[in-house]
Amino acid sequence: MLSPVGDEGLGAANPLIDDFGLHIGRAMGWPPMAGRAAGVLMLSEAPMTMVDLQNTLEASKGSVSEMTRLLVLSGTVRRFKEPGSRQYVYEWRGDAWVGCLHHQLEQTVELLTLAENAQTHAADLPEPQRGRLREMRDYYTFMVRHIEAILEEYKAAREG
Repeated sequence: MLSPVGDEGLGAANPLIDDFGLHIGRAMGWPPMAGRAAGVLMLSEAPMTMVDLQNTLEASKGSVSEMTRLLVLSGTVRRFKEPGSRQYVYEWRGDAWVGCLHHQLEQTVELLTLAENAQTHAADLPEPQRGRLREMRDYYTFMVRHIEAILEEYKAAREG
């Protein structure tokens, strides 16, 4: 029987998994363990339990729990119970990059809301501070509009 990651042995000592930990972790602002967990799940042939991930990554339950929470939040990993099972499993989402863009959009909208709310309370501030808040609002307005466009363009490219 194949392990959840297949015959390749994508365990903790695999250089490809180390590359994921280093590069995805750094690019996303995640701890290296989250990048390594992402790599293992992306390359896995089947959903993995928490114990599968702990064993593959040679990591503690607490560490794997926190990293999978981060990956689910990022929109790249799905957590679910398989029919007839009582335990959760994790798998790389088939639309992980769409999920990632949705997550980026949500974060940017949240920052735009902050900028808009800050402006309503800025009337008594000196002009340099009001100007900074206007610039923040304008920046996040621009970013929301463009991330929405990128998301739609990417979804259309995937479907076409």
